[in-house]
Amino acid sequence: MTANPGRRLLLVHAHPDDESIGNGATMARYAAEGARVTLVTCTLGEGGEVIPPELARLTADQEDALGPYRIGELAHAMRVAGVADFRFLGGEGRYRDSGMMGVPDNDVPGCFWRADLDEAAGHLVAVVREVRPQVLVTYDENGGYGHPDHIQAHRVAMRAYDLAADPEFRPDLGPAWRIAKVYWNRMPRSVLERGLAEAAAKAPFPGVAQPSDVPGVVDDELVTTVLDGAGYAGRKASAMAAHATQITVAGEFFALSNDLAQPLIATEYYQLVRGEAGPGRPETDLFAGLDTEDGPGTPRSVTAHATTTVTVTEETAR
Repeated sequence: MTANPGRRLLLVHAHPDDESIGNGATMARYAAEGARVTLVTCTLGEGGEVIPPELARLTADQEDALGPYRIGELAHAMRVAGVADFRFLGGEGRYRDSGMMGVPDNDVPGCFWRADLDEAAGHLVAVVREVRPQVLVTYDENGGYGHPDHIQAHRVAMRAYDLAADPEFRPDLGPAWRIAKVYWNRMPRSVLERGLAEAAAKAPFPGVAQPSDVPGVVDDELVTTVLDGAGYAGRKASAMAAHATQITVAGEFFALSNDLAQPLIATEYYQLVRGEAGPGRPETDLFAGLDTEDGPGTPRSVTAHATTTVTVTEETAR
């Protein structure tokens, strides 16, 4: 397809690997089409478990070296996806992985869960005003499945969406910019149920995940946008496999450290929560309805007075 550098997509995720699981095909597709894809990851994922036994020493209760290692995994994944612009919120290691909800890591100084919201959002505002994306992708208000870092990533992303458009907020970060569309990651229940049934029959793992194990599962009618990533399924699988401490990929299936099979679904699903939907239902393009012909050199900024519902069917799945 013809490259369109006027398209600029920003994704906000909690840990390295979240981006490849949730948006791997989307990122690869838009990068291949010439869009500028920017990923902001909020922590290094220091609190994660480790799958390969030979790397178990990296965990927080041993060498506590998992975070730096996962930087390398993320870099590998983004090379596979074709994404050149990936960053950590506030810089590498600014915010530490908070662990699952209710664990002692939730109270560790410097963890993302305890971050001051406006301070953290300010780091993201700086990225928004530099990159000037038309589209933002992040999690819903529950972070997809209740992980504190995912919830905080949602809060930071939505707060930055508001603050970036306010000329009175931190003018030192650049001209205000209004993001045109905001999407939350979604997984239609019917699609997941079919995928889990296939995993139960075919996947080479000892067990199968439950819907509660999967982030962003919703009733089908909440999905507004279906992004066909079939042509990028291989890149998504390879990007996920690059996160080898966290993910085992086996053909059309994968498992996290719990060894429970999940389907590797290349079609990715979204709910539009800010901005106007493009023509057609469902949308098939995150940029649908937007004029992106201005290019990166002539952004449409917010100026100061003187001063960046559909039913998911078999045809739309996989």
